[in-house]
This record gives sequence, structure tokens and C-alpha cells, in this order.
Amino acid sequence: MTAPRYETRPAGPGRALPDTQQGMRRRNLARVMHAISAEGSLSRAAVASHIGLTRAAVSSLVDDLIRSGLLEELGPERPGRVGRPGSALAVSGRGPAGIGAEIGVDHLAVCAVDLRGRVRSRAVRYGANRGRPAEPVIMELSGLVRRVVAEAQSEGLWPAGLAVAVPGLVARDARTVVRAPNLDWHDTDLGALLPAEFAPAVGNEANFGALAELWLGEGTPRDFLHVSAEIGIGAAVVVDGQLLRGTRGFAGELGHVPVHPDGPDCPCGGRGCLEQYAGEEAVLRTAGLEPGEDRVGLLAERATDGDENVRRALRAAGEALGIALTGAVNLLDPQAVVLGGALAGLAPWLLPSLREELARRTAGPACQVSVSRLGSEGPLLGAAHSVVRAVLDDPAAVAERV
Repeated sequence: MTAPRYETRPAGPGRALPDTQQGMRRRNLARVMHAISAEGSLSRAAVASHIGLTRAAVSSLVDDLIRSGLLEELGPERPGRVGRPGSALAVSGRGPAGIGAEIGVDHLAVCAVDLRGRVRSRAVRYGANRGRPAEPVIMELSGLVRRVVAEAQSEGLWPAGLAVAVPGLVARDARTVVRAPNLDWHDTDLGALLPAEFAPAVGNEANFGALAELWLGEGTPRDFLHVSAEIGIGAAVVVDGQLLRGTRGFAGELGHVPVHPDGPDCPCGGRGCLEQYAGEEAVLRTAGLEPGEDRVGLLAERATDGDENVRRALRAAGEALGIALTGAVNLLDPQAVVLGGALAGLAPWLLPSLREELARRTAGPACQVSVSRLGSEGPLLGAAHSVVRAVLDDPAAVAERV
């Protein structure tokens, strides 16, 4: 598996470490962790070369990280090379794990990811969540979290934190869902309902999907617009490798951009929103099909078999996506647009009309449009990897908990 492309950042969201000797050591611990994580394995000498510290300084840092269970020694590096080989170091396959969770309109999912980026445990529950109060939904999700944590612990892992992806607007406190129209949740404090022992943080699912694409995608540029399309449609903007959150943290609500202002009513209170033309349920409705458990699979099967009603509905959805994306592309000038979420599986029938609308309506040269290989897994993986990233960014904080 390709190592995640993390970068060293200040510990915690927006929190820089103090410019003291202790702060400098914490930053250097993070630099060591990121260097080894990016390469898969390195010797002490190679780490020193990568980050520009002396070998003695790196050895001291590495010893601390090994004692904390964050690094492990793999044995001699590259046997057979001239001279005495160094001992190869890798981030630990045991110890801290990132727990990611996703609340979808029709499913709940949880996974545990170790520091090497491997999914070590996973649980999914399918069933409608729309219109249900948050309390029973979170109770079910908490049960899945505890099951995944127990499975991870049986393999020598422990939870470093829990990040929860939600299809809605999340306040900057990382706990309050301000509005999730497709769940019918408003001003809901999920932080008070989630298991406190896992230090939960809540975030928008499209943002987590974009971070997964940034960290795990192959060849993803540092400036792109990520579209996460399922029943609802969200988007996230990444600029120079950083998520653009907006003043209140609400940036990226592409699904509620009006495509046809006099169109059908939307649960958000508006009319003619993109979701009413390109969301999964909207496409099924246009195609004359009944919603089922595997909506995307049904659409793909019918489109592959040449069902003209389905193909027409997908062309119309791609056109609506292109119209909605035009404003964002003209305003932000991203290097690329990446289509993720479940509708990525319908890309062969969506992309032609989407690209045609973008090319016809954008002021500059045509924007590159690609499909995420992560598909519907993006938000869940992004949530879990955000916890892993926090460990790499401030390993000293994790060591203090051991």
C-alpha cells in the first residue's frame, strides 16, 4: 500500500507549538514520524539526512518514539549493501489507531486505521437514518465504535481518537451539527452524545472525503475541488494542500447551489438545488426506478445494459453537476475537479455531459475532471486518517497518554 502523503503541521487544529526548547523537541519528534511514515522505513542516518538534524539528535528522538510504542525497529536496512547497514525504522503496526466513523442517510460505518495506514477493523450497519432523532442513531454508532475498538485492541492497538463524518454543516467546535437537511437534524450537539472516552470530533463528510483524496489519492494535485455525491451532494476546496473551511466552517455546500431557481423544493428550504437533479434519489426518480439498497449498483447495471431512461437521467445529472460546478471553477480556478462518493461509480455516464457543461461555461481553459479511486470510502477513511495525522503531528502528546 502506498504510504499516505501527510505533511508536518502544527499540533492540533490551528495550534502552534511554543517556540521553546520543549516545543522544538516536539516539532522534531513530529518531523521524524512524518519522514518515516512517508517513506515506509528509514534508518536513523537516513532520517537525519531527510530532516537536516544530526544523527545523534535523531537517535535521541527515535529512542523516545520507540519507548512510546510509536516506532519499531525492523532489523538491518538493505542487507548486502557495502558497509555496516543501519537498523530500519517504521511507524508501529501496533499502538495508536485512528477510529473513523460515518453517519450516512442510509448507513453507519466505523473503521480502525493503524499508523501505517492499514484498515485493521471495520463494521457497517445499513438502514435508514433520515428523520430519526440523533440519540438512537448515535447509540447504534457507539455500539459499532466499541465493536471496532475491541477488535483493534485484540491486535495490540488502542484508540487515539474518534472522528465522525456527517452529511451536514458542522460548527467550528467540531461537535455541533448546525444543519443536516437529509437527516433532518438541526443544532444537534453530537459531542454530548458520542462516547467521551474516545475524544470524539465531528466534521463534514465532504471535507473528510477531500482530505482522504489529498492524503491517499495517487497523483492528486494540491489545489482541487472535491465533489462527494450520494443522496446529498457536498464539496470541499483544497488550496495549496490545505482545506478551505470558510469563516464558520461551512464552505463547500455545492448540493444547495441553485441549478434552476424555479425548480422543485429542497429539504434545505431552497428550490431547484443541485441535489434535486444529481443526488442518487433524484436520478432514480428521473429514471423511473424505485429506490433500493444498492441504488448506484442498480443504476450502473441498467446503464450498462443500455437502458435509455437511466442513461438520459445520468446525462441530465452530469449536466446539472457541470452547471453547479461552473461557478466554483470560475471563482476558485482549481487545478482539478475530483468526483468522489457513490456517484463516482457512475462516472462513465455522468462525465461526458459534466465536462461538456464545464468546457462551455468556464472562462478559462477546461478544468481537469477525474474520478476518485476511493469512491464512497473517502469520508470514512478521511475521518480515520485525520486521527492518525494528529498522532504524527504531535507524537509527544500521544506519548504522554501511554
